[in-house]
Amino acid sequence: MSLLLSFLKAIGKYRWYAVAITWLVAVIGWIVVYRMPSDYQASARVYVDTQSILKPLMSGMTTTPNVEQQVMFMRRTLISRPNVERVLRMVDLDIKAKDTKEHERQVDELMSAIKITGTERDDIYTIAYNNENPKLGKDVVQSLLTIFVEGSFGGKKQDSEKAVQFIDDQIKMYEERLAAGENALKDFKIRHLGMLPRQGSDYSSNLGDLSDKLNQARLELLEAEQARNAIKRQIAGEDMAPVAEQQNISNPEIDGRISALEKQLDALRMQYTEEHPDIVAAKRLIASLQQRKKEEAKKLARSSDPGLSYSPMLQQMNVALSVEEARVASLKARVGEYATRLERLRSQSTQAPEVEAQLAQLNRDYTINKENYEKLVQRREAAKLSGDLSSATDMMSFRVIDPPIVPQSPIGPNRPRLYSVVFAIAMLAGLGVAFLMSQIRPTFLTQHSLREVTGMPILGSIGMNWTEQQKSSRRRRLYAFGLAVASLFTAFGGVITVTMLRAG
Repeated sequence: MSLLLSFLKAIGKYRWYAVAITWLVAVIGWIVVYRMPSDYQASARVYVDTQSILKPLMSGMTTTPNVEQQVMFMRRTLISRPNVERVLRMVDLDIKAKDTKEHERQVDELMSAIKITGTERDDIYTIAYNNENPKLGKDVVQSLLTIFVEGSFGGKKQDSEKAVQFIDDQIKMYEERLAAGENALKDFKIRHLGMLPRQGSDYSSNLGDLSDKLNQARLELLEAEQARNAIKRQIAGEDMAPVAEQQNISNPEIDGRISALEKQLDALRMQYTEEHPDIVAAKRLIASLQQRKKEEAKKLARSSDPGLSYSPMLQQMNVALSVEEARVASLKARVGEYATRLERLRSQSTQAPEVEAQLAQLNRDYTINKENYEKLVQRREAAKLSGDLSSATDMMSFRVIDPPIVPQSPIGPNRPRLYSVVFAIAMLAGLGVAFLMSQIRPTFLTQHSLREVTGMPILGSIGMNWTEQQKSSRRRRLYAFGLAVASLFTAFGGVITVTMLRAG
């Protein structure tokens, strides 16, 4: 709740900028929506009667055409480039094209705007076309309906031959794609033979196990460092109490530890190289013990009382400190080794998914091309079969159920919804600009935020003592702001009302 209040206070400082931006975005957006052209849809419905008497009489013949399939083929090939170019000529749209590029653009736009829907079960098809010019939409639908009906009589065989030729070209193209895809798969498998998924390499599990080991080693290192620091603090606070000590310079404790470490070092050298972290840590510990032995020998030589030394408690702490130092060094070496292994495994694990993704992409492309190739082969055979009895005009008949008419009202765009969307975007834009300005020129709105940023205690705050003139000025500004917001919502309501009245 406090965060929301802070957000509203930050925006409230720049509320006039928010209102201005909201007005600007809303007005511009409403103008753009208003200038959007209306979309009129012209449509026509046609019924195809495929229940001819010739169908049961010739059903046992191998050359009997599949009339339903022929109708479906005609429906799918109606929006072809030759037919669309013919429609352009029939409605005189081709004369508006200044060059070949403009003509191709008209063809592409018309092909994408024409919609043919229907079911083969009912044999009722709907041809629809949307355009801002209702008369042009009616003419386009009428031209498509004429081509659809005429295509079943005079030019069925010729259209079938063209369709078969087109499908043959597509089949050859897909054959080349299949051959190229097979060669690409073969070359890819040869190049990445050791990284293919079939090898069973599970990089993710190895990566997770090694990451857990590294985290565990880091935790143990942190614990060892904390223990070592605790011993150091105890040693620093221990009172130095002189007691009797050995008369000779030798230190059996340190000598024994050095001997044990040298034996351990010899054993490690039989397994690892000199650069191994464990060997480096052991060498470092031996050198530290030898230096410590020399320092203690110098202290004994300078002492007037050869038997003077530290207390037994201090000696035990020094022994414990050395053990912790060795443990810290060992754990540091372990953490470094695990980090190196993890980095190496991560570099390998980034290569494996790339190889798998590339292989999946190649297989997917090859599968898609193969499916399209098989579909085209099937459709080519269906197209050949549909042209065998193209001269039998009574194999099917057409009946126009709903002829194309000039639509009186547009189907789009939905201006009330777009006006509402523009208004919402304008509100968000205004709030966003105000919030952005509050972040660019930040101010402290509460004692808590000031204390968090400065890190200093706040002893108190001083309130503003407004004069009557200042209070009056603030009220006027508040009334003006409320009037600006109210006028914005009023303008939105007026735009929606006018739009609904015009649509009604």
